[in-house]
Amino acid sequence: MAPYIFMERNGIHIIDLQKTQAKLEEAAQALRQIAKSGRKVLFVATKKQAKDIIAEKVTPVEMPYVTERWPGGMLTNFPTIRKAVKKMSTIDNMATDGTFDNMSKREKLQINRQRAKLEKNLGSIADMTRLPAALFVVDIMKEHIAVAEARRLNIPIFGIVDTNSNPELVDFPIPANDDAANSIAIILDTVIEAIKSGNNERKLERANNEQQTSESQPKKSKRPSKERRRQSVEGEDADGKKSSKKLNKKAKDIESDEKE
Repeated sequence: MAPYIFMERNGIHIIDLQKTQAKLEEAAQALRQIAKSGRKVLFVATKKQAKDIIAEKVTPVEMPYVTERWPGGMLTNFPTIRKAVKKMSTIDNMATDGTFDNMSKREKLQINRQRAKLEKNLGSIADMTRLPAALFVVDIMKEHIAVAEARRLNIPIFGIVDTNSNPELVDFPIPANDDAANSIAIILDTVIEAIKSGNNERKLERANNEQQTSESQPKKSKRPSKERRRQSVEGEDADGKKSSKKLNKKAKDIESDEKE
């Protein structure tokens, strides 16, 4: 952490805020590109000071997060985690299709407890159908298991790094105090704003592509088809033949009157 330390006073290291700002802007730019591509960022913060802030700020942008105990193998054994998430939906279906009606009170209680436990640990990642594109960690020392799994799978890591941490463990370190709620909230405000910007750019690009696609489609010609034109020409010919027959008949009648 030496490059990010401004000074030491009374045995306390003070972080250089200018470097914090530079690293935060770099991380925000990378997160904006990830959100623009439509991929997910998994937020991890199980410490007391950060869990409520994460849940409050991340929910509006529809990103997955973990604020309870990190389940071992969340990333490296992702298929098993997905099975646990599917189990939650299975229990929900049992409550709606009448299966619970045939169960005893004790069985219902056990299943509901199991459902509550799964919801507490995995409810926030229920919509995560594949591995995240990046990991955002509030305290890389406390969440060392999550960091190790992400490094093993080569998933980019964004992390708030305090003076007692090793910034080389993450791809995008943000030097800051990870024990202060105000510090965490300020950093998250910038991060969430970048993700919102990326989502908006993605929606705008999609709308423009749909508009260009609709404009490039060939318009239907208003000219009559060959069949209709042929029928109209035949009709004109038939009318012409009828009119000529009438003229010939009138001429014959006039000639007969003159002879008489």
